[in-house]
Amino acid sequence: MATEVRGEGGLRIRSLRCEYLVDPFGIDVARPRLSWVVESGARGARQTAYQIIAASDEDHLVEGSTDLWDSGKVESNQTAHLQYGGAPLASGARCHWKVRAWGDGGRPSPWSTVARWTIGLLEPADWQARWIGSPPRAKRKRKAGLKGEDDPSPLLRASFTIEKKVKRASLHASALGEYEASINGQRVGDRCLAPEYTDYGKRVQYQTYDVTGLLREGENVIGAILADGWYAGNIGFGNIKLFIRSRMYGVDRRFLAQLAVEFTDGSARVISSGPGWRVWEDGPIRRADHYLGEVYDARKERPGWDAPGFDDAGWAPVAVDESVKVNLVAQMNEPIRVVERVEPVSMAEPEPGVFIFDLGQNIAGWCIVRLPASVIEPGATVKVRHGEMLDLDGSLYTGNLSAARAEDVYILAGAVDQELHPRFTYHGFQYVEVTGLKHGAKASPSMVTGCAVASDPPVASAFECSDPSLNRLWRNIYWTLRDNLPSIPTDCPQRSERLGWMGDAQVFSQASMFIMDMAAFYTKWMHDICDAQFDDGRFSNISPNPFMRGGAIVNFRGAPAWADCGVLLPWDAFVNYGDTRCLEEHYSPARRFVDQVHRRNPDLLWRKDRTFPDFGDWLNGDTIRSRDYPKRGGQVPKDVHATIFFARSAELLSKMAGILGKEEDAEKYADLAARIKKSFHDAFVDADGRIKGDTQAGYALALHFDVLPEGARPAAARHLVAALERYDHRLSTGFNSTTRMMLELARWGRADVAYGLLFSKRFPSWYYMIEQGATTMWERWDGFVKGRGFQSKMMNSFCHYSYGSVGEFIVRVILGINPSEQHPGFAEFTIKPVPAKQLSWVKGHVTTIRGTISCEWRLGDSRLDLAVTVPANTAATVHVPASDGESVLEGGNRLEDAEGVEYKGMQEGAAVVRVVSGTFHFASTMP
Repeated sequence: MATEVRGEGGLRIRSLRCEYLVDPFGIDVARPRLSWVVESGARGARQTAYQIIAASDEDHLVEGSTDLWDSGKVESNQTAHLQYGGAPLASGARCHWKVRAWGDGGRPSPWSTVARWTIGLLEPADWQARWIGSPPRAKRKRKAGLKGEDDPSPLLRASFTIEKKVKRASLHASALGEYEASINGQRVGDRCLAPEYTDYGKRVQYQTYDVTGLLREGENVIGAILADGWYAGNIGFGNIKLFIRSRMYGVDRRFLAQLAVEFTDGSARVISSGPGWRVWEDGPIRRADHYLGEVYDARKERPGWDAPGFDDAGWAPVAVDESVKVNLVAQMNEPIRVVERVEPVSMAEPEPGVFIFDLGQNIAGWCIVRLPASVIEPGATVKVRHGEMLDLDGSLYTGNLSAARAEDVYILAGAVDQELHPRFTYHGFQYVEVTGLKHGAKASPSMVTGCAVASDPPVASAFECSDPSLNRLWRNIYWTLRDNLPSIPTDCPQRSERLGWMGDAQVFSQASMFIMDMAAFYTKWMHDICDAQFDDGRFSNISPNPFMRGGAIVNFRGAPAWADCGVLLPWDAFVNYGDTRCLEEHYSPARRFVDQVHRRNPDLLWRKDRTFPDFGDWLNGDTIRSRDYPKRGGQVPKDVHATIFFARSAELLSKMAGILGKEEDAEKYADLAARIKKSFHDAFVDADGRIKGDTQAGYALALHFDVLPEGARPAAARHLVAALERYDHRLSTGFNSTTRMMLELARWGRADVAYGLLFSKRFPSWYYMIEQGATTMWERWDGFVKGRGFQSKMMNSFCHYSYGSVGEFIVRVILGINPSEQHPGFAEFTIKPVPAKQLSWVKGHVTTIRGTISCEWRLGDSRLDLAVTVPANTAATVHVPASDGESVLEGGNRLEDAEGVEYKGMQEGAAVVRVVSGTFHFASTMP
């Protein structure tokens, strides 16, 4: 049996990444940043030096023979964001690289496995391809209201001949609209809904594919199908013409493709989209829209259209559109793809011929429907409808879809076995209704498979405990995040909205970064945020903001907490990933935002120009409709809410400036933040320490963002608990304050109160949702109430992550893992679990940019067992709950005698120790 070879201190290198991605293909960063993880089973293991080598192919990837870069031995413990420092890389270049590290003993680790990246097209001049599509249609104009007419997806094709042996080939492709490309009848890649969502007037993404294995000698064919997507399809929210539009970004769907082929004899060839291509405008996809669904007519199929040997004499020449002038950028985050498949847990037939499948999980995506010939009537129409819930009579509930239809329609050509699924739409659903089968035919659960379709950041965490409901809550939070990642972080996947709401994202950002590796995803979306910033400095309330392009809500910007996301999110990314480039890129937009709020509010209370609407603490207890919840007055006053976020953004701007070496700005905005806090205290806090409104939310936000003077904070914490008592220990908080209240209760020694809220099954609560069968997080506390039914049809998503931000509390307080602003990227961090009497054991982990942190604890007979794993090359401060330091053991040893453990003393009922990498087992006596 082979044993693993390790170097000094057992160091080994894994998880090599380039710009956060594993072996990215077609990036447009000429000098990308490289990262890796150091592992070791030894305590105290750390990296003292590293060496990176890079070459154009693996044959040259040998120390002393590299043709691109050899960093030499660099004395450093850094493992993240090391910039490539080798020979300049041109468009199309390929780079292979590996790394090794040294520990304290002076010997190197083995070389890592080989990783690679390729460069896309760096300059506009590198593009030979031209934008093509169907001839322009004058009747296609931007429309108010829902666009629902058929508009078939065109089929594009080009034939070319290869007479040499191919060494390698890359396809660069993009679209205005959405595309699916193929070569010789085989789909290219596994991406969905490409090129994904941006403000197409600012940036259009392109994708690069390795298609070497798809080409052959002789005739070859490139094919593409186009659809509306975000570019030309329905977009907006609600079911009112004022708020929903089609063709917001453009009218005519366009395709761009450039195939670069290298041959074994050293020659090369480029095949590009242009005048030689052909188009068929009467394809089988009759309509494809994110809100409405897809209509597919199998009678319109053209078998073999994208393969060699097809006769396209009846096809028309494509239109070459020279008017398209866009900024093409490589996609630099994980693609949208089918990320999971879900099988039905049950099937019902509430009325003859109507079959409803329950997936047992609310997902976003589409269904594969398998129809055996025995259930098909030739020429029949099969409809597949989607919904999140069942109505009280067992029928599919679609009342909360607003203008969305969420319906896929298949017109069948013949009675043969068929497998059907859409390409250019997605729905939010747990239940699937299928109709249109042959009269008397019976369906079976195996006919349907749910396909979850989303951007695919790696899952970074796991959580499990002794309480099944808390495990279900964690899964609900995970799935809600998964369902709302179609290129941007959306508010919901089911109704006609699905927009990148900034307020929702800022409150959920830390939870999302615990659950998944969101670094590349948020890097992309933060560019969308900057693209949507208005000239006056205000960030949009949604990003991208389609209403900037001729919509009705031209002032849909600048709402407190929503616009502040443009400051808060880059900071969270820096704290979690140690990414200073993120701060560099977003510092100026953040400063413009803070400056305009200050300019409009010279008295430092954010009361003016808060825009319409000012959402405040959205969907707080005042919006609940239930006789079992009579309280009113839970809404924090909006000037209180706004000023707190003003102070927070100014303070974070000061911190950003300090990190970037902008000392004058750091001092300037620190002073501004201090003055805002003083104005807040003078205007809104009375002599007894009560904040205007005397609300749960007001105290929670003021404490969480340290707006109050230190001396006033204990009183605010007491008033917070009193505000909960007035509500019979129930929540009155909304999106922005709920999780922050939970965190502040724990910070101020009232974790018992927070746990009472978390584990409560009374309405409103997280467990109440679960008791009603929730498999994702609800938008409203009262989305469905026993005896009352559903909330407002206009706005009642059952897959909305804002209240899922409690996942941050689960990781920070129950599991105990906390990042450090002073040591970003988890170079150092804190593990501080607060055991709950409702739990007997907990275990979980978070995988960071520097490795996996794990924590497990068990309670029994006043004894706590705590096991933590600290990644190599990192350090942690661990708080071990204990009655006293003498009772704490590590590995059976007193703390003073334990290897690699530095005892710091007792603090707030815990023994505090500092450890450097390794796994540690603590045992203590609880108070």
